Amino acid sequence: MKEILEDFKKGKIGLEEAENLIKSNNILEIDNIAKIDTKRQVRTGFPEAILAETKDYDDLLSIITGYYKDSKIDSTLLITRLSSDRYDQLKGDISFLNEDYNLFYNKKARILIISNKNTEDIKPKFKSKVGIITAGTSDIPVAEEAKVILEESGVDVLSSYDIGVAGIHRLFPQIAHMMEENVKILIICAGMEGALPSVIAGLVDIPIIAVPTSIGYGVGFGGRTALDSMLQSCAPGISVVNIDNGFGAAVNVITILQTFEN
Repeated sequence: MKEILEDFKKGKIGLEEAENLIKSNNILEIDNIAKIDTKRQVRTGFPEAILAETKDYDDLLSIITGYYKDSKIDSTLLITRLSSDRYDQLKGDISFLNEDYNLFYNKKARILIISNKNTEDIKPKFKSKVGIITAGTSDIPVAEEAKVILEESGVDVLSSYDIGVAGIHRLFPQIAHMMEENVKILIICAGMEGALPSVIAGLVDIPIIAVPTSIGYGVGFGGRTALDSMLQSCAPGISVVNIDNGFGAAVNVITILQTFEN
């Protein structure tokens, strides 16, 4: 982009050509099935992510191989909602990456991280710590999705799982520890009636991002009850993302941290 702007400044190219070059420099079109933002991490602080769950396997493979055809691409790529069976199939088909890239698969989060070995030491680093809490063990996959995104974006994460309102005595020591560690933001994942974010919001003075999960039965409606409960909370300072959206919660945190740290 700098070279393009210098050429425009010197009069070597016109405004329209400069605009087209900048657009093509940022967006990689792959086989008319995907348009990938190759500069997302530079611009936003979090890597480009590909949702695997709803994609045809051949299309997913085409996106990954097409992304790394260009040797200039050194940014991390996240493959989210990737089942372990699909990962086992995929790692054989993208074995050509192993020489220059690290592949890390988090089974609980169902995320594959593909990162350039040459850029591992120059990742951005945030000063602030973030806490992630779950009400139950069943909420851990959603929390792990958020944790992987945050850590890959340079955020130190403290996590504490299975400390929900069904055993409220478990909560207080963990909250005290996070406050002692000067955690700046909390992500709280809860299913069933989704009460935990409201309880914690009454105990702390930092922003809370609540993630309703599709855990529960009966009138839980796949997380809708937890979502409505969090939206209806009487405790101030709670922001709510969509059901099971650990990724969205993490991106929200990164956006906040970038605002007050930069």
